[in-house]
Amino acid sequence: MLRVSRLTDYATVVMTCIAASPGEVLSTAQIADAAHLELPTVSKLLKTLGHAGLVESFRGVNGGYRLARPAGAINLAEIVEALEGPIGMTECGVSEGQCDRESQCGVRGSWQRINSVLDDALRAVSLADMLRPPAHRTRVTVALSELKGRTTA
Repeated sequence: MLRVSRLTDYATVVMTCIAASPGEVLSTAQIADAAHLELPTVSKLLKTLGHAGLVESFRGVNGGYRLARPAGAINLAEIVEALEGPIGMTECGVSEGQCDRESQCGVRGSWQRINSVLDDALRAVSLADMLRPPAHRTRVTVALSELKGRTTA
């Protein structure tokens, strides 16, 4: 099964909790409570998200965290990359020279197209989109439909 790690999943939950209070500086404890996650886990995630430039931290009595940019300007790909690194289903989809069979590989181009569609789908969904109830046909559904059309053609 292809899936993101549990920490990446939790990171999206943490980010949506922060996004639900735009402009407010929230303590780690407030975020952990809103996300229904353990405080040490949230602290670890916030540190990683801060290093990626997705949240800003503030020290002091009224310190805490807020989004570094508006929720509409942060996409899911950025959150995934902050926790997982470059998006790619195969090593050769991320960068060249990772596989000694690369020059004879007949499926590399297909995996690169699939990686591209996955990357586009994650970039098409903003943190603001995650706060809205799911639409009947989202941009991700459209991107996945396009992938199906490309792979059957």
